[in-house]
Amino acid sequence: MGIQDRYRITGMDCASCAQKIDTAVRRIDGVEDVSVSVSAGTMTVRRGEAVDPADPIQKIVAKLGYGIAPLAGRAAPAPAQNDHDHDACCGGHDHGHGAHDHDLDHDHDAHEHSHGHGQAPAVAATAAPPLDLHGHDVGEDDGAWWQTKKARLTLAAGAAIVAAFLVAYVVPEIRATTFAVAMLVGLIPIARRAFMAARYGTPFSIETLMTIAAIGAVIIGAAEEAAMVVFLFLIGELLEGVAARRARTSIRALSNLLPETARVEEAGGIREVPASALAVGAILQIRPGDRIAADGRILEGESAIDEAPVTGESVPKRKGVGDSVFAGTINTDGLIRVEVTAIAADNTIARIVRLVEEAQEAKAPTERFIDRFSRWYTPAVLVVGALVAILPPLVVGASWSEWVYKGLAILLIGCPCALVISTPAAIAAGLASGARQGLLMKGGAVLETLAGIHHAAFDKTGTLTLGRPVVSDIIGYGRSEAEVIGLAAALEVGSNHPLAQAILAKAADMAVAPGSAQEIAAVAGKGMTGKVGADSLMLASAAAAAAITPLTADQDAAIAALGGEGKSVSVLLVNDAIVGVIAMRDGPRADARDGLAALKSLDVAPVMLTGDNARAAKAVGDDLGIEVRAELLPQDKQRIIRELQAGGAKVAKVGDGINDAPALAAADVGIAMGGGTDVALETADAAILNNNVADVARLVRLARRTMRNIHQNIVIALGLKAVFLVTTILGITGLWPAILADTGATVLVTINALTLLVPKKG
Repeated sequence: MGIQDRYRITGMDCASCAQKIDTAVRRIDGVEDVSVSVSAGTMTVRRGEAVDPADPIQKIVAKLGYGIAPLAGRAAPAPAQNDHDHDACCGGHDHGHGAHDHDLDHDHDAHEHSHGHGQAPAVAATAAPPLDLHGHDVGEDDGAWWQTKKARLTLAAGAAIVAAFLVAYVVPEIRATTFAVAMLVGLIPIARRAFMAARYGTPFSIETLMTIAAIGAVIIGAAEEAAMVVFLFLIGELLEGVAARRARTSIRALSNLLPETARVEEAGGIREVPASALAVGAILQIRPGDRIAADGRILEGESAIDEAPVTGESVPKRKGVGDSVFAGTINTDGLIRVEVTAIAADNTIARIVRLVEEAQEAKAPTERFIDRFSRWYTPAVLVVGALVAILPPLVVGASWSEWVYKGLAILLIGCPCALVISTPAAIAAGLASGARQGLLMKGGAVLETLAGIHHAAFDKTGTLTLGRPVVSDIIGYGRSEAEVIGLAAALEVGSNHPLAQAILAKAADMAVAPGSAQEIAAVAGKGMTGKVGADSLMLASAAAAAAITPLTADQDAAIAALGGEGKSVSVLLVNDAIVGVIAMRDGPRADARDGLAALKSLDVAPVMLTGDNARAAKAVGDDLGIEVRAELLPQDKQRIIRELQAGGAKVAKVGDGINDAPALAAADVGIAMGGGTDVALETADAAILNNNVADVARLVRLARRTMRNIHQNIVIALGLKAVFLVTTILGITGLWPAILADTGATVLVTINALTLLVPKKG
């Protein structure tokens, strides 16, 4: 075991910056593992307890020319093994989910009622460790771009070139010296970074190539071009930095959704306290229009909650007593009292920001390949540049100045920044875009896998269905449907049992007011009894009703037919005469049919894997048009997934985040639909905060769009280099256009990646 520290790093523009930091910190004795993310602007270091985190880690990073400050929060023990193979963290997927898929054939005699509910007492807010999501202790990423060191250096280099032109115009004979001095204004900081990078393990950096090219140009008499190349290089770095800052702040902007203060109930009334100081158990008063300051549970009141800032869901959700609310969401129309269930460091927004930043540090297979390739690529460029400069003069007697010039241009063309950043920039933007839509993925490896899935295996209960019973059929015998549901609801008023809630919800939907019942009681093995006026009522199972009064042939056939469809049947008796039948089942989600159709349109075949009985599963499957495999044990689900994979298919397992560990372990990627719960955010490879089946297709679509973006970026990076390589060899372009093959390509691929931050409809 080691200690894990996280730092905010500023000044990184591309993956080669991250590689220099990674290499330097890894060389420190006692450092066990390092992960640096350009897009997140973070570094995670796992070290032995004997290593001082401030010395020399922070000193070395500062010497390399980057800002560094520890992220707030205590150091945490880290896993002992991390091969830097992030596939391993997802490939095994042992998510630790418990069993879930239940049969909804409830016995009505087990229908225990709980009238009323407990309420936790209000707990005064106490100070909690503040959460720093912004990294303000560093500062470089927080100010305007023109206030950065790179902006100041670029402006100074530009001013030096303007001055050189003026001096050269007045005193032409010192033209070369003037431009050489102007070049040094920008080159000295670059050369210093090259020296420090070489000293700490990265001799073949872009700064090294730039320094050699600029000095070589001065030696062969191209001082003006050398000065312009250095200036263009600095402009390119500045633009890279602006684009990188944009990508970095896109996800951290979520933290701005949290209000600075919250209204806390205390014995003496209401007091405003900092949101960062809220403790679990504190009672908040949330007025209409207020942002909710913490994750919590509604104790009193009802309101429509706008969750769009966190989950991307455009329609506010109606929530009442007992429902959960997220930090950063907006209370739109009613006064509610909320009990805090998570401190600031653990609320939904903090977990999303933390999860996405950690995911951005995890490398996808494509990214790891390009990283390995770039380690050989840069030294190879130096060799090729040297051969181009030396061989033609030596072999065929060509002009030394001409071919040395071309060799220096090739050094600039060969800089690997655009290629190296092509993948992580797109992945970071894809992860950030997903998070802002309530679609979370734990790293590039998960995103890359999702882009290629062929099958999506769904749980039934709580995933394709509501996970609770709903009234599906009402049959009246001598009474109207409204009368039947109104009398049944009279026996269920005040009950929290799922079957009772289903009956009460149906009555509300039908605008039927429950009757006023007295002497309500549960009869073991039979059901519920009570009185409405002079009538004696009983709501019982079919078997219990048949024991009281014989069923007619029509009644018996109707009950059998409903049971054959996987529905749970209750019979209403008035004065021992059957007056109605109420059937309930676990109803499909409203969005399930469209969500599954969207997956099919992406050539992803959905299948339902459930432990529920075959008739109930088939009824839901027929409604939704999905293949059904029912009455499965956990090992059966795992076996089916293995069978699908044996044919070369990639399989996603979609569930509520707390079940079927063997199936999730077998799947290529596990997707949790947990409504933002801890389990959904922390145990699966991907999580859908909206709890929306249609979002599975959106997740796949985003992953595929991101992979297309990566391929476009690689073509841009390599294509520009190929074009300028040919034109340089042919003598068409020189040093200053050559710099466009690197910094220009880097800016282009970064801008292209940022287009992923704009969500597409559908």
